Amino acid sequence: MKEQKWIYEGLITESFPNGMFRVRLDNEDLVLGYISGKIRRSFIRILPGDRVKIEISRYDSTKGRIIYRFPNKDSKD
Repeated sequence: MKEQKWIYEGLITESFPNGMFRVRLDNEDLVLGYISGKIRRSFIRILPGDRVKIEISRYDSTKGRIIYRFPNKDSKD
């Protein structure tokens, strides 16, 4: 049976090397997030201030995998 994950939305607050980010979830928790392989393969740029969807393991709630970056409302692209 596959491990169940919690999915939250949050805001990138800080950027670290190697695709690691500090994410403030909507429930005010801080977690360390890393970029999933699909985002890395698609060259999607994630910067502080972006809203993301993050998937967190039930066993370690301090780390998660960033699986989606929401489009910015003020972007002209």
